[in-house]
Amino acid sequence: MESMQQWYLDSGCSKHMTGDKSKFVSIIFKQEGHVTYGDNSKGRILGRGSIGDKSILLIHDVLYVKGLKHNLLSISQLCDKGYQVIFKTNSCEICLPNSKKVMLIGKRINNVYLLDISSPCSIGCLLLVLLVVFFLSMMNLGYGIEELLTFTYIT
Repeated sequence: MESMQQWYLDSGCSKHMTGDKSKFVSIIFKQEGHVTYGDNSKGRILGRGSIGDKSILLIHDVLYVKGLKHNLLSISQLCDKGYQVIFKTNSCEICLPNSKKVMLIGKRINNVYLLDISSPCSIGCLLLVLLVVFFLSMMNLGYGIEELLTFTYIT
């Protein structure tokens, strides 16, 4: 992932924010004041909008902050919207509100959790789960793994 494709899950960040306006699927440009960073410096808010994919997952109320070099997703803002954020040793999952459906999977790299919201796991995860369920179901019906992996051509 290149740096502007990465979204950092940030427990110290009170709002989702980015300095890259191309990340937005919709945005309203309006100066709303400033955000204060951990080192007490400030960044000017130039707008607010939504990121993601309309057909899969949209994350709303993302601030467009002038000069911000990283894309930050606020863990507290996700939780406040009802999303479930589950951290594991080498990964994290974001699930839909009131559901166990995993919409995004992040990776832990150098002690930070990173997401790529442009490639949600929903379709890939669903296909993998369906494939596993199929194989397990067939094995429960008495088919051996060799039979499942052998192709028979009828001529």
